[in-house]
Amino acid sequence: MIYYHQEDIAFDVKNKLSLRKWINEAIKAEGKTPSAITYIFCSDQYLLELNRSALNHDYYTDIITFDYCEENIVSGDLFISIERVEDNANKLGVTFLDELHRVMIHGVLHLCGYKDKSKKDEELMREKEDYYLNLRSF
Repeated sequence: MIYYHQEDIAFDVKNKLSLRKWINEAIKAEGKTPSAITYIFCSDQYLLELNRSALNHDYYTDIITFDYCEENIVSGDLFISIERVEDNANKLGVTFLDELHRVMIHGVLHLCGYKDKSKKDEELMREKEDYYLNLRSF
């Protein structure tokens, strides 16, 4: 099941059922089984503090993924800064929803085992993001 929460901001996800279906289909397409995934939408400051305390990183980011997967069962908490998504959308010249969906599927791809630390891994991650974004029907 996919859950949506907010922390320190007022934000409501649109098309929740369509998003759930899309995310679950992506996980299944990766040969995995979807389980409990929670999206927590928050502010830059909230995510910065989490980045500092949990990962010892002192910088802003758009998403932090906590992986609770076991074998092929996909589960985790995905913290997303709505402010960072808005800023990135403006910088990239894309809509807020397109960037939000990219970040959401990015976190799911991490839960499915994809990395993005090397240039090669980052390119594969971007290809997968684009592939799943093109499958959206909402």
